[in-house]
Amino acid sequence: MMKDEYIEHDHDEDTAEVFAPAKVNLTLHVTGRRDDGYHLLDSLVMFADIGDTLTVRRADRTTLEMTGPMADKTPQGDDNLVIRAANLMGVTAHITLDKRLPIAAGIGGGSSDAAATLRALSKLTGQQIPDDVLPLGADAKVCCAADSGAARMRGIGDRVTPASGLPQLHAVLVNPNLQVCTADVFAKLANRENAPMPDTLPTGCDAGELIAWLEQQRNDLQAPAMAFEPAIEQVFRALEVTPGCLLTRMSGSGGTCFGLYGDAETAASAAGRLQESHAGWWVEAARLNAT
Repeated sequence: MMKDEYIEHDHDEDTAEVFAPAKVNLTLHVTGRRDDGYHLLDSLVMFADIGDTLTVRRADRTTLEMTGPMADKTPQGDDNLVIRAANLMGVTAHITLDKRLPIAAGIGGGSSDAAATLRALSKLTGQQIPDDVLPLGADAKVCCAADSGAARMRGIGDRVTPASGLPQLHAVLVNPNLQVCTADVFAKLANRENAPMPDTLPTGCDAGELIAWLEQQRNDLQAPAMAFEPAIEQVFRALEVTPGCLLTRMSGSGGTCFGLYGDAETAASAAGRLQESHAGWWVEAARLNAT
């Protein structure tokens, strides 16, 4: 579902709907590892206008109903992050998840769904979202702030600050329909002590200036992910040669890669080419930071 096609609203006082956008790590610098094994990150995150949709309705016990093209690939038990989010809020509800984003794909599908569940239950009950949402994953806190636009995520995901003054970007997201285990990718990472992003991020720039700045940054998990799963490199190479592609990078720990383009038409054309040449891949044109 595209965000523009959907407006958050309440059907009645017992139901709430929330959009769960794809999260894109434009950068992902691994800057260290704590004694407890958690990695320290520095990442510039934007959210796309494509994603999943959550509908929550008051109920005596929490249940999850799954619809959408990715429903059959998504775990439905108590370990689903949507169920865990409801438990964290201490609210019982019937939750319908229209699942369109691939899972274990580096675009925060599960974390965004969990954050959307928290926002929906907060709307439904007036209850505040808990301060500590990291039990739902490192991306949970930044996804809770998705409505605020771009953000910088640091530490173990616990330090999230707005990244204001950034332009909208036109992107194509591509996943080879392959689930990637984050732990496996981190295990391939040779150096865990890398430089963070500059202290000051760009602001008030246009898309071309931001992309030029992004070219100087990194995703430190990109090379280890490609070493672990060669299909990710195949996606990357296919994206980077599409006409008009200005920057290609992997998001998160993979396997979704993205290309950035100068306008929506060029991005849509690239997506069309990739859908035609690689029918088994998940391919979507999207706008980032479009809120």
